[in-house]
Amino acid sequence: MTELDATDHAILDALRADGSLNAKQVGDSVGLSQPAAYRRIRRLEADGIITGRALIVDAAKLGYGVTVFLGVKLAVRGRGAMADFEKAVIAVPEVQLVQQVIGVHDYRLRVVAQDLSDFERILRRRIMTLPGVGDVESNVLLSEE
Repeated sequence: MTELDATDHAILDALRADGSLNAKQVGDSVGLSQPAAYRRIRRLEADGIITGRALIVDAAKLGYGVTVFLGVKLAVRGRGAMADFEKAVIAVPEVQLVQQVIGVHDYRLRVVAQDLSDFERILRRRIMTLPGVGDVESNVLLSEE
Protein backbone atom coordinates (compact mmCIF):
# COMPACT_ATOMS: atom_id res chain seq x y z
CA MET A 1 0.00 0.00 0.00
CA THR A 2 1.28 3.44 -0.92
CA GLU A 3 1.99 5.77 1.98
CA LEU A 4 0.47 9.20 1.34
CA ASP A 5 1.64 12.34 3.09
CA ALA A 6 -0.25 15.61 3.60
CA THR A 7 0.99 16.97 0.27
CA ASP A 8 -0.27 13.89 -1.60
CA HIS A 9 -3.68 14.36 0.04
CA ALA A 10 -3.66 18.05 -0.91
CA ILE A 11 -2.87 17.12 -4.52
CA LEU A 12 -5.75 14.62 -4.55
CA ASP A 13 -8.10 17.23 -3.06
CA ALA A 14 -7.09 19.76 -5.73
CA LEU A 15 -7.62 17.25 -8.55
CA ARG A 16 -10.95 16.06 -7.11
CA ALA A 17 -12.13 19.67 -7.10
CA ASP A 18 -10.94 20.26 -10.68
CA GLY A 19 -9.58 17.33 -12.67
CA SER A 20 -8.48 19.60 -15.50
CA LEU A 21 -5.70 21.25 -13.47
CA ASN A 22 -2.21 20.88 -14.91
CA ALA A 23 0.89 20.18 -12.81
CA LYS A 24 1.77 23.87 -12.51
CA GLN A 25 -1.69 24.76 -11.23
CA VAL A 26 -1.66 21.83 -8.80
CA GLY A 27 1.82 22.81 -7.63
CA ASP A 28 0.75 26.42 -7.09
CA SER A 29 -2.24 25.28 -5.01
CA VAL A 30 -0.22 22.96 -2.76
CA GLY A 31 3.08 24.87 -2.55
CA LEU A 32 5.19 22.76 -4.92
CA SER A 33 7.13 23.56 -8.06
CA GLN A 34 5.66 22.35 -11.34
CA PRO A 35 8.24 19.52 -11.72
CA ALA A 36 7.70 18.30 -8.14
CA ALA A 37 3.90 18.34 -8.56
CA TYR A 38 4.24 16.53 -11.90
CA ARG A 39 6.39 13.78 -10.33
CA ARG A 40 3.92 13.30 -7.47
CA ILE A 41 0.92 13.17 -9.81
CA ARG A 42 2.69 10.61 -12.01
CA ARG A 43 3.55 8.52 -8.93
CA LEU A 44 -0.08 8.61 -7.76
CA GLU A 45 -1.10 7.46 -11.24
CA ALA A 46 1.56 4.74 -11.39
CA ASP A 47 0.49 3.46 -7.96
CA GLY A 48 -3.11 3.26 -9.15
CA ILE A 49 -4.41 5.89 -6.74
CA ILE A 50 -5.38 8.20 -9.60
CA THR A 51 -7.03 6.01 -12.21
CA GLY A 52 -8.37 8.65 -14.56
CA ARG A 53 -10.10 11.97 -14.82
CA ALA A 54 -13.77 12.48 -15.57
CA LEU A 55 -15.77 15.04 -17.48
CA ILE A 56 -18.92 16.26 -15.76
CA VAL A 57 -21.71 17.20 -18.15
CA ASP A 58 -24.77 19.28 -17.24
CA ALA A 59 -27.58 16.88 -18.19
CA ALA A 60 -30.23 19.62 -18.04
CA LYS A 61 -28.36 21.71 -20.63
CA LEU A 62 -28.37 18.67 -22.91
CA GLY A 63 -32.15 18.42 -22.62
CA TYR A 64 -32.32 15.78 -19.89
CA GLY A 65 -34.63 17.23 -17.23
CA VAL A 66 -35.18 14.03 -15.25
CA THR A 67 -32.70 11.75 -13.51
CA VAL A 68 -33.92 8.43 -12.14
CA PHE A 69 -32.10 5.84 -10.07
CA LEU A 70 -33.26 2.33 -10.84
CA GLY A 71 -32.79 -0.70 -8.66
CA VAL A 72 -32.77 -3.76 -10.91
CA LYS A 73 -33.18 -7.30 -9.65
CA LEU A 74 -32.39 -9.97 -12.21
CA ALA A 75 -34.95 -12.73 -12.71
CA VAL A 76 -32.17 -15.29 -13.07
CA ARG A 77 -28.82 -15.06 -11.35
CA GLY A 78 -25.56 -16.47 -12.50
CA ARG A 79 -22.41 -15.37 -14.24
CA GLY A 80 -23.93 -15.69 -17.71
CA ALA A 81 -27.11 -13.78 -16.86
CA MET A 82 -25.11 -10.99 -15.25
CA ALA A 83 -22.72 -10.74 -18.19
CA ASP A 84 -25.62 -10.61 -20.68
CA PHE A 85 -27.37 -7.88 -18.66
CA GLU A 86 -24.21 -5.80 -18.24
CA LYS A 87 -23.33 -6.00 -21.93
CA ALA A 88 -26.85 -4.91 -22.91
CA VAL A 89 -27.35 -2.18 -20.31
CA ILE A 90 -24.13 -0.30 -21.14
CA ALA A 91 -25.41 0.03 -24.70
CA VAL A 92 -28.46 2.05 -23.57
CA PRO A 93 -27.42 5.68 -24.13
CA GLU A 94 -29.62 7.12 -21.36
CA VAL A 95 -27.95 4.91 -18.74
CA GLN A 96 -25.14 6.99 -17.27
CA LEU A 97 -23.99 4.67 -14.51
CA VAL A 98 -24.20 0.94 -13.83
CA GLN A 99 -23.29 -0.33 -10.37
CA GLN A 100 -23.45 -3.93 -9.20
CA VAL A 101 -24.68 -3.90 -5.60
CA ILE A 102 -25.48 -6.27 -2.74
CA GLY A 103 -28.90 -6.05 -1.16
CA VAL A 104 -32.46 -6.02 -2.43
CA HIS A 105 -31.31 -5.27 -5.98
CA ASP A 106 -28.51 -6.67 -8.10
CA TYR A 107 -27.79 -3.41 -9.94
CA ARG A 108 -28.25 0.31 -9.46
CA LEU A 109 -28.59 2.43 -12.60
CA ARG A 110 -28.54 6.18 -13.12
CA VAL A 111 -30.82 7.00 -16.05
CA VAL A 112 -31.48 10.40 -17.64
CA ALA A 113 -34.55 11.35 -19.66
CA GLN A 114 -36.06 14.48 -21.19
CA ASP A 115 -39.13 14.24 -18.93
CA LEU A 116 -41.22 11.63 -17.14
CA SER A 117 -42.99 10.44 -20.29
CA ASP A 118 -39.60 10.00 -21.97
CA PHE A 119 -38.43 8.06 -18.92
CA GLU A 120 -41.51 5.83 -19.17
CA ARG A 121 -40.61 5.11 -22.79
CA ILE A 122 -37.00 4.30 -21.86
CA LEU A 123 -38.15 2.07 -19.02
CA ARG A 124 -40.71 0.12 -21.05
CA ARG A 125 -38.82 -0.14 -24.35
CA ARG A 126 -35.20 -0.30 -23.27
CA ILE A 127 -34.71 -1.26 -19.63
CA MET A 128 -37.52 -3.80 -19.17
CA THR A 129 -36.55 -5.57 -22.41
CA LEU A 130 -32.93 -6.13 -21.32
CA PRO A 131 -31.90 -9.76 -20.81
CA GLY A 132 -32.65 -11.12 -17.37
CA VAL A 133 -34.51 -8.11 -15.93
CA GLY A 134 -36.92 -9.10 -13.18
CA ASP A 135 -38.04 -6.43 -10.71
CA VAL A 136 -37.28 -2.73 -11.16
CA GLU A 137 -37.68 0.03 -8.58
CA SER A 138 -37.52 3.69 -9.63
CA ASN A 139 -36.44 6.69 -7.56
CA VAL A 140 -36.70 10.10 -9.23
CA LEU A 141 -33.95 12.55 -8.27
CA LEU A 142 -35.44 15.74 -6.85
CA SER A 143 -32.24 17.70 -6.23
CA GLU A 144 -28.50 17.22 -6.29
CA GLU A 145 -25.94 19.30 -4.44
